[in-house]
Amino acid sequence: MPPTSSLACFEATVRHGSVTQAAEELNLTQSAVSKRITALEEYLGRMLFVRKNRRLLPTPAAREYAKELSDIINRIEISTTKLISYGRQGGVLTVAVLPTFGSRWLVPRIADFLSNHPTIEINLISKIRPFDFDKETAHVAIHFGQPQWPRARCEYLMDETVAAVCAPTMAGKAAGFLRLEDINRHTLIQHTTRPHLWREWLTVAGGSTARALAGPRFEYYSLVIEAAVAGIGIAVLPELLIRNELQRGLLVRAHQSVLTCEEKYFAVYPEKFADNINILDFVAWLKAECAGEQIASADSVMPASKTKPKLKPPGRAPDSPSRR
Repeated sequence: MPPTSSLACFEATVRHGSVTQAAEELNLTQSAVSKRITALEEYLGRMLFVRKNRRLLPTPAAREYAKELSDIINRIEISTTKLISYGRQGGVLTVAVLPTFGSRWLVPRIADFLSNHPTIEINLISKIRPFDFDKETAHVAIHFGQPQWPRARCEYLMDETVAAVCAPTMAGKAAGFLRLEDINRHTLIQHTTRPHLWREWLTVAGGSTARALAGPRFEYYSLVIEAAVAGIGIAVLPELLIRNELQRGLLVRAHQSVLTCEEKYFAVYPEKFADNINILDFVAWLKAECAGEQIASADSVMPASKTKPKLKPPGRAPDSPSRR
């Protein structure tokens, strides 16, 4: 087996396309990285790189070799992290979270958890779709959808309610809410990975769904929110993600109807971590925070709030991911 230090230098150099960047990542000198790569080439009996126009390019065989080594090195890092943190409080806790939910809901609250758990270091990573815990560094994930995740426990956190909102300039000078026919005459801002959300909201509100799929599309909720604030059109958005905009008057409710989605928020962690004290403490804290969020949402919901009928929109996957 080649020296692991040489393998790490080789893999980092291929990944970055630069000896300099590889040296910075590994906290080594450029000379040390170059010597280790040379030693690996001598061990293997073949060249791994060619120089072209002052660029260091891996050979096709070396590129494939580096790809396989990258998976192996990643597995070693994951296994080491699991060993270090197993069965004790403290250390790194990696949390996978939906991007906009993480930045707008979780991050503003995380200081409370850290102050009460000073030995735990939170590492937040963005994940849009369910993943295999065995192949990722994450210990726990905050998931929006159905409680379905192979070899993992799903613990309920909270519901999601969505409302139609727009910039104050779009609401005009008319008192009260917009009529449904007025809403349908405006541009409807669409969320790329939840294409049926407008149709579901309009169905609950009692409006026409003829234009429910029309309008500009944005991949992340953060972009949908900014588009609504900019006055591009009306958007259907989760209340918990836009509370700040509503309080500051950057967004207003376009209609009184509120849709409670069938999908829920869950804390998900692998069954093999069922006794991990860091995860259990974090999930317990999440549940408490979400209970408070549910109370805040209930206080802000209008009397005309409704729940989505138990009909799945045609062609929609039952647990399609949402890029939040």
